[in-house]
Amino acid sequence: MDPRQHWNQIYRTKGPRVSWFESVPALSLELLDAAGLTPEMCVLDVGGGESTLVDVLLARGLDCVRVLDVSGEAIEHARARLGAAAHIVNWIEADVVGSWDCEPVDIWHDRAVFHFLVSAAERDAYRAHLLSTLKHGGKVIIGTFALDGPDMCSGLPVSRYSAATLARELGDAFTLEDERRHTHVTPSGVSQPFQFARLRRVT
Repeated sequence: MDPRQHWNQIYRTKGPRVSWFESVPALSLELLDAAGLTPEMCVLDVGGGESTLVDVLLARGLDCVRVLDVSGEAIEHARARLGAAAHIVNWIEADVVGSWDCEPVDIWHDRAVFHFLVSAAERDAYRAHLLSTLKHGGKVIIGTFALDGPDMCSGLPVSRYSAATLARELGDAFTLEDERRHTHVTPSGVSQPFQFARLRRVT
């Protein structure tokens, strides 16, 4: 399956009302603040798609914001929503485990992408990009389905994590600083258990 085709179809048919949609990304913002977010920092939102996180970052005065998504459809929707402010953002249309690069960032944020990487090769490619993109001492915020969360999403299988298993998956270059369990209620009213972790790059 071509991931671009799959996710473009998802966004084309559902628009912003995908199952993981949040009108306000409250927990992500809380964890970003805990990571020491300032307007001078660079942030990469992996799988940002139509997330409103980019709107809040721009409203806070950040001018080094990058959004990566495999779906060009999602990126175009976000650009249209932001209007003139969209030019501030560096939009990266790419599969996170594919070929792409960007300048180093202070914070790597990923809500609901990592759990789609069900093969070891995909997770290895994700770690390689993380290590080449995140500054030393930088922070990683990742949200995945919790151990008791769904085992499928948008027609695809997922891997589920605790904060400890996620930290082990990222490896010794990162130390776990914070963990939060979160129940996300989808636009259709379904409750989904999520596990968030905030880590710091130490080597």
